[in-house]
Amino acid sequence: MASVTELRPVDGPVVYGFLRLIRVPEARQDALLGSLAEYCRRHELRLSGTFADRADAGAVTPAFTGLLDALSAPGAYGVVLPAFSHLGPKAIATKRRRGIDAAGVRLLLVRDTRPSSSRRATARPWDEPSRCRTRKPTRVPDAET
Repeated sequence: MASVTELRPVDGPVVYGFLRLIRVPEARQDALLGSLAEYCRRHELRLSGTFADRADAGAVTPAFTGLLDALSAPGAYGVVLPAFSHLGPKAIATKRRRGIDAAGVRLLLVRDTRPSSSRRATARPWDEPSRCRTRKPTRVPDAET
C-alpha cells in the first residue's frame, strides 16, 4: 500500500530570494535569509537561490540581473522578498517590479507592509478570505387571504 501523499517528499515550485543589504549587520542578514527560508518551508516552496544587492547603485545591478536570468529558466515560479522595500527606493522598485512582471513570475512578500487600502485595490477576489455580510432581517408582511 502506498504511503499518504503528505508523508512523501514533494518538490515545491522554484522561487528565488532577493535582498537589499546596504549597510546591514551580519546578524540582520542571517535573520533575513532565515525568514526567506522559513517562509518557503511553510509554503512548500523550493528556495533555489538568493540574490543580494550590497550597494546602492540603481535599478540595474549584478544581483538583480542575475535574478532576472534565473527567472528566465524553465520552472521558475516567483521571487520572495522579506518586504517590498527590498526592491529599493520607489523609482528603482517600480523598474524592478516591471522586470519581475515581464518574467511572468509571482512576487511573494514574507511581510506585506503596504497599507491595507492599497492591498485591497490590487488584490484579486481569491487572494482574500470571503466576507459574509449579514443583513438585518426584514419583516415580511403577512399575506392577505
